Amino acid sequence: MVASETAGWEWIDLEHPTVEDLQELAAQYGLHSTSVTDSLQPEHLPKYEHIGDTAFMIARVYDTSAHRDADTIQELTNKIAIFFSGKYIITIHRNSASLIQVVKEKYIDTNLIRTPADLLVKLIKAVFKTYEAPARTLAEDLDYYEAKTFLNRRMPPLTKGLYHLKRKASVCRRVLRLSEVILSNMHQYGFQSTEVQDLQDLHVHVETQFDEINDGTNNLINIYISLSSQKTNDVMRVLTVFSAFFLPLTFIVGVYGMNFNHMPELEKTYGYPAVLVLMVLVTLSIYLWFRRKGWLP
Repeated sequence: MVASETAGWEWIDLEHPTVEDLQELAAQYGLHSTSVTDSLQPEHLPKYEHIGDTAFMIARVYDTSAHRDADTIQELTNKIAIFFSGKYIITIHRNSASLIQVVKEKYIDTNLIRTPADLLVKLIKAVFKTYEAPARTLAEDLDYYEAKTFLNRRMPPLTKGLYHLKRKASVCRRVLRLSEVILSNMHQYGFQSTEVQDLQDLHVHVETQFDEINDGTNNLINIYISLSSQKTNDVMRVLTVFSAFFLPLTFIVGVYGMNFNHMPELEKTYGYPAVLVLMVLVTLSIYLWFRRKGWLP
């Protein structure tokens, strides 16, 4: 437990606390037992509750150490529980949160924070900023997949990568939209309108980035499927053309390959070259017919 006291209020940060730690903290500050229980559960989505003089909120921070194939809220983000009042801010998290240290060094150690409300704004802003780098990375990945889709003569296997890209963008967008409940309730505490507006602008900016990535990924998936189908159709067309040429020739060869005694053409002097000429004429007729249909160049 680390406490930072400034001008009559304090900031308590708990990393991976035990049940006993939270029970002691709840008794000391009069925290609601349900909220304390929620702060221990890692799967909670962003939320906001107001109980008495204390506001309880849950924010989710993007986890930069998440596995490349992670694509769920619990795998991509970590939870931070925040208790807020006019006299204190309590932050609770299971995993190490670098943003806590950044906020402390940038604002607390330099005495730039005067009230708990100021600190809350900086914390929520730091939470939203954790999504900026992932948004840029996903946008770069989307550009990579677009180049692979349109510039390669062969269609590379991109379905798995596009799936994870879409899932990550959708998860981040969902978390940010659920976080709107925190922003919509911040007007109750007399925050400076400029700071709240700046926070909302950041939220809209990051959410818009993930909206664009999600839409771009959906469009690229549809284009990829269409191009793959077109490639398949091209292959089938080539096979069909070959089949159309060789099927009548195979039929002619099959007829004259039968060993019947009474086949007049077999005894003709020019029977063999006549059959060859017939094959050439059939092949030429098929080719001209395909050209007329526009199926061949």
